[in-house]
Amino acid sequence: MKNRLQQFQSDGFLILEGFNTSTECDELIRQARELSGSYNFECHPSVFQTTDQAKTTDDYFLNSGDRISFFFEKDAFDNSGKLKNDLFHSLNKIGHALHDLDPVFNSFSRSPQMKKLVAELGLSNSLIIQSMYILKHAKIGGVVDVHQDSSFLYTEPESCIGFWFALEDTTKENGCMWAMPGGHRTALRSWFRIKEEGGTELFILDNEPISMEGMIPLEVKKGTCIVLNGLLPHYSLPNTSSKSRQAYAIHTINRHAHYPTTNWLQRNIEELRGFE
Repeated sequence: MKNRLQQFQSDGFLILEGFNTSTECDELIRQARELSGSYNFECHPSVFQTTDQAKTTDDYFLNSGDRISFFFEKDAFDNSGKLKNDLFHSLNKIGHALHDLDPVFNSFSRSPQMKKLVAELGLSNSLIIQSMYILKHAKIGGVVDVHQDSSFLYTEPESCIGFWFALEDTTKENGCMWAMPGGHRTALRSWFRIKEEGGTELFILDNEPISMEGMIPLEVKKGTCIVLNGLLPHYSLPNTSSKSRQAYAIHTINRHAHYPTTNWLQRNIEELRGFE
């Protein structure tokens, strides 16, 4: 029987059921609601979508690396620019420094079980570079196109690892994640970066399309942690159900890897913390 490290190396992802308690998940959900309640969206209504992200990126998004920022679903506003629903149920995600700036998210991100897990997976040199609270609301939660996390957190050599936490049950109906076992044994296709003349671009590294053959749904229960290799292609479909699919994710890089200044997300690498 494979241990956790062997399973992760074989599949490119690792599913850990019961990793967090229901109480821990509920505490994060409550904190996300509280944070969103203090947000004045009229100042910077920024929309997040994975489709053609380079064209929808704005300064608010690019400056969110060391802040707690709020991003809307693309269908959250009507033709007159007003929200179709209340603020919380119009948001796509909150990011990208929750793990450093909010005590509740910090405790969740650096929990005793996380410290044990990163040691078991040989990731003791990891730094937490970003965090995201993903809302995926009922009916409005949009598609997340197939992608590799290393495209957005590029390092030399490649070192990105993601930890995705199900705060609610995830099903095919409410937009669970899809991935292919062993799909990480492939090349990095693109690099989302800042252009010299300003703005962003998805710089193509390999033109070969990502194969969707063999993708399976990762339907998991509340409290599950899914570990993701940065090269693993994965995606999620829209939430067509009457139940939300709230989740939290953190991404790490190796402290010894080179993190280019042209990456879209910028942090002072010297100030980044690991799981200590």
